[in-house]
Amino acid sequence: MSQPHSEPTNRPRILAISNQKGGVGKTTTAVNLATAMAAVNKRVLVIDMDPQGNASTSLGIDHKHRNINIYHVLTGEATLDAAITPTAIPNLSVITSGVDLAAAEIELIDLENRQARLKEALVNQGLGWDFILIDCPPSLGLLTLNALVAADAVMVPLQAEFLALEGISHLVRTIERVKKSFNPTLEIQGIVLTMVDKRNNLSEMVESDVREFFGAKVYTTTIPRNVRISEAPSHGKPVLIYDLASKGSRAYLDLAGEVLKREQALGISAGVAA
Repeated sequence: MSQPHSEPTNRPRILAISNQKGGVGKTTTAVNLATAMAAVNKRVLVIDMDPQGNASTSLGIDHKHRNINIYHVLTGEATLDAAITPTAIPNLSVITSGVDLAAAEIELIDLENRQARLKEALVNQGLGWDFILIDCPPSLGLLTLNALVAADAVMVPLQAEFLALEGISHLVRTIERVKKSFNPTLEIQGIVLTMVDKRNNLSEMVESDVREFFGAKVYTTTIPRNVRISEAPSHGKPVLIYDLASKGSRAYLDLAGEVLKREQALGISAGVAA
């Protein structure tokens, strides 16, 4: 697939979905937020920057269809446009991850502008999208650095657990360093609490602490612990396609609405256009 059907107009809004801690719902958030945005006629591209390739799997892309993936874009072997794979969901495409991406952390070290390879690939391409969501790996290496350098803003999924604030402090410091050295306009678009169990006092305590610490940066919407969210990837589907009526699906629809309103408040045309 070359570009989505409509003519490129405005530059896409690029959001990196990142947290160096694993198992906090980054991929689930990237895939389902993208699906919810696509459902309201936003043209969305997901970039799977995680060598595990879970976003690609969750969007139903078989491994045999990942021959040209983000690894080839980062190393200059393929253009961004050539790596785009359509999904079964209208308005939603993906640039997949592949097993070779695991070597990229080492190979990028010797390449010129190693921290800006993704940004350079996006400069003259990717204009036919309203949003580009980058699913980052659970680390703060060169792959995540490329995502942060290319992004306009960062969305941080944060599990409602005791050590959540300690983990996010490392990411905040990294974002500040990236702003200072490579991407002065980078900001935190928002923090989304995931795996929230309202029956659990600890979840409520963590949520209270996070909201007190980060204030309005924390989305009102929280993502609950939900078995349908856990089951959906094994079927190669976002939870919104797997079970639209589930609590998890409703939460991600609410989150998408909140994200788009936040973009509108910032005056971002991609978040406003229907």
